[in-house]
Amino acid sequence: MTSIVKVKTGSKFEEIASYSRLVEVDNWIFVSNTAGRNPVTQEIPEDVIEQTKQVFANIERALATVDASLGDVVMSRVFIQNPEDTNAVMEFIGTQFKGVNPATTVTCPPLGSTVYKVELEVTAYRGAAKADVQEIKLA
Repeated sequence: MTSIVKVKTGSKFEEIASYSRLVEVDNWIFVSNTAGRNPVTQEIPEDVIEQTKQVFANIERALATVDASLGDVVMSRVFIQNPEDTNAVMEFIGTQFKGVNPATTVTCPPLGSTVYKVELEVTAYRGAAKADVQEIKLA
């Protein structure tokens, strides 16, 4: 039988929009688009890289609840409010995903508020961090 776990953080947005921060279906883990709001202080840093750091902290916290980590991420979707921030954000993301190398989509749509400068959604597969990975380079 399939096992499904839904993780809630207590965010008012999860309640209003009826969604979960993370949904685990067997070993597949889907993390909702995540912003850089500190869950304790409810503050959002002004700096795009500080927001990105908080985004990763929020995602790592959610993944840890289901015994997973950033190393298990197989797909990421990056949403950057200002196209001019793309290089800096992607350089930082590169430090977080070094050696993980998930498939990635990057786009610059308007986000839910101008306060949000970056959001990240990930899909993970529990155990991917320990999997035998073959890397193929196209000529």
